[in-house]
Amino acid sequence: MKKNIILLVLLSLVLVGCSGQDDTLKVGMDLRFYPFTGMDEAGQASGVEVDIAKALGEYLGKEVEIVNTEFPMLIPALQSGEIDLILGSMSITEEREKTVDFSKPYMYDKIVALVNKDYAEANHVTDEMSVEDFFGVASARYIGITGSIAVSIPQSYGFEVIEVTSDAVAEREIAGGGADILVGAYTLYGMQNTNKDTTLMYKNAIEVSPIGMAVKSGNEDLLKDINAFIDQMASSGLNEQLGINWNEEIGKKLFDDTMTIDYYLNIR
Repeated sequence: MKKNIILLVLLSLVLVGCSGQDDTLKVGMDLRFYPFTGMDEAGQASGVEVDIAKALGEYLGKEVEIVNTEFPMLIPALQSGEIDLILGSMSITEEREKTVDFSKPYMYDKIVALVNKDYAEANHVTDEMSVEDFFGVASARYIGITGSIAVSIPQSYGFEVIEVTSDAVAEREIAGGGADILVGAYTLYGMQNTNKDTTLMYKNAIEVSPIGMAVKSGNEDLLKDINAFIDQMASSGLNEQLGINWNEEIGKKLFDDTMTIDYYLNIR
């Protein structure tokens, strides 16, 4: 009798534990990229995609636990079961689709470029310059972190790229004239603001990179629910609320108060 009671107690604890896990959605993101995935002054997760994660939790009827994970470790954390999904400015690529399942896009990243000012003036680089003409300057010296789009995009146009290990090195080379062009996303705006006298931005979208949420391969039920959530982001008022919450911070981040969340929510 006593053994049966003990077994029942243990079984109930297991069931409670499983129920608790089912009611919690562990969302992995790298909290170093405010105002998208960052922290507030109190050290709490804060940002555009943090708000999206919380709204997703409400939609699914689950508590959301933000799991701060360095970007390169997000996919391994998903595969090992440490997190349930990735929601943090992860571009949908063929290479990543080999290891995870992506939702439909919920945002779009615009690929732009940081350009050495002397090079830009010598080659008449402006935002009106077409992407074809931008990559048509055969003498251009590109630089970027190994394995990043800063390397792969220029390589797709036939350029050899100076490969480095950090954005700080690439920024220094562009500002100092050791290289001409660094391709990338919104973080380049901050680099340009730090080096106003020696750099400028080429803002014409080189590529539009779709951003999706990633789940473990085969998790079709969660993926279906996420896609349904994305479908109603606009009609539910979430997109409008994101603008109210974050337009000012996005303008500050890009050093342009005309830039809003719509820039990221729309493909063009």
